Amino acid sequence: MKTGIILLAAGSSSRLGRPKQLVELGGKTLIQNAIEESKKSQADSIVIVLGWNPDFIQTGFESKNVPVVINKSWEEGMASSMQTGLKFLIENIQTDQVILMLCDQPFVDAVLLNRLIEEKESSGKGIIACSYSGTIGVPALFDASYFNELLSLKGSEGAKKVIFNHSEDVLALDFPEGAIDLDTEDDLKKIKNLK
Repeated sequence: MKTGIILLAAGSSSRLGRPKQLVELGGKTLIQNAIEESKKSQADSIVIVLGWNPDFIQTGFESKNVPVVINKSWEEGMASSMQTGLKFLIENIQTDQVILMLCDQPFVDAVLLNRLIEEKESSGKGIIACSYSGTIGVPALFDASYFNELLSLKGSEGAKKVIFNHSEDVLALDFPEGAIDLDTEDDLKKIKNLK
């Protein structure tokens, strides 16, 4: 099974007031860290989806080494960015399953990404999603049978809609650190104390 990772990094970080993709933790930007963890995992390919100010965001990582696609409709919401990445993987990699991940979940690492892939293989479920703060979400792995449904999402609809539509085919992976993302300067301060 070929696994592709779609790293979503298209937003403008309006709540933070500066691009979170370029926030540094432990000497690396969040986006560079997400790329490195993806590359260390068992996944076969990765595509980075940018939107807001892509040239500036590309200063935060080694963009020569990874495919980058630009979602010109990024302001429409998460669905269009995810679809931009998914279309790229379908057309160029012929991938069998995809992992959706965000660059602002600093505790997502290769170990977690490998667990998603391994649980998919051993459980036979079509969706493996992370569970935190009383919900289920990304990072999440979807097999090819869900690609059309992911491609039909609109606007701010995220992959969660597909996850909740098919709860009988979902395995939830406990990942409490998934609740930690970086939307405000306070979040950043907290994370610097944890890392």
